Amino acid sequence: MLGMLGSLLAAGIWLHMCTMFGLPVSTTHSIVGAVAGFGIVQLGMTGLHWGKVITITVSWIISPFLGAILAFVTFWFILKFIIDTRHPRVRVRMAAPFLVGLVAFILTLSMVFKGLKNLHLDLNLWESLLVALGVAAACTVVSALGFGRIKIAAKGNHFGFVERNFRYLQIVTACYVAFAHGANDNANAVGPMAAVISLWRNHEVMSKVPIPVWVLALGGVGIVIGLGTLGYKVMATVGEKITELTPSRGFSAEFGAATTVLVASKMGLPISTTHTLVGAVIGVGLARGLGLLNLRVLRDIVVSWFLTLPAAALISAGIYLLLRAAF
Repeated sequence: MLGMLGSLLAAGIWLHMCTMFGLPVSTTHSIVGAVAGFGIVQLGMTGLHWGKVITITVSWIISPFLGAILAFVTFWFILKFIIDTRHPRVRVRMAAPFLVGLVAFILTLSMVFKGLKNLHLDLNLWESLLVALGVAAACTVVSALGFGRIKIAAKGNHFGFVERNFRYLQIVTACYVAFAHGANDNANAVGPMAAVISLWRNHEVMSKVPIPVWVLALGGVGIVIGLGTLGYKVMATVGEKITELTPSRGFSAEFGAATTVLVASKMGLPISTTHTLVGAVIGVGLARGLGLLNLRVLRDIVVSWFLTLPAAALISAGIYLLLRAAF
């Protein structure tokens, strides 16, 4: 219990320090490093499940690349079939409803196929696909009616018209990222708290600990408060300092990141939403050319990523030793 308390404090301290400098570091990375730190102090190097640690570490390396590839392909598709065409205004109005339907399909499938366990849904893959296709079709039709109300002028700024349409699509993918973030990062953040509660109630250490709904809700409230108070610092780094983002580029980055995180969540891999989103933003930047990326900002971000695991582990180990000496 003292070790998990120390882990929460250590991860919180490290995350706050990085946030004050606008560095987008990983909550997942911090929590895993902090838990490993007190585990090494208490049990030694052999006390860790190194196979699991290596699996998680590899996923942190792979996830930014997967996010970058998906974002790159998405933005390339938008450039090829919408922006760099003879009639971009017509193309964006035609494509927008199907992009909304695609997001709705992936979201629905992730929820109904072995998801929403509290609702006791027991749908197989084919049933889940049918439900997801139905929801996607409905969202596509509704979106088509909405985008169809937007008038297409004969003359004017084609690029501006396309980007104005993608503002609405970016709202959809922003919600998509938020859902993926909650599906992956919230449980990682409050996991040590669930372990403390389980120890208090059962007086034994279990390999798998159920997380009460009220603990998940508490984590969600904490995310919202953090977003409303200090979130602007990291938002400025990801949204403005890495590369210039327009709504179409932001849509591509968010779609690539959220899809990667949701797939990892279904596989049970605690990857970093932050790492994946930064990788996706880099992917969009690379689609426009390496020279349009702020390499100095990227250097600072990568350094903070490498420091997170050992820094969280050291802070956690120090707090755990103080708590153990006190109690």
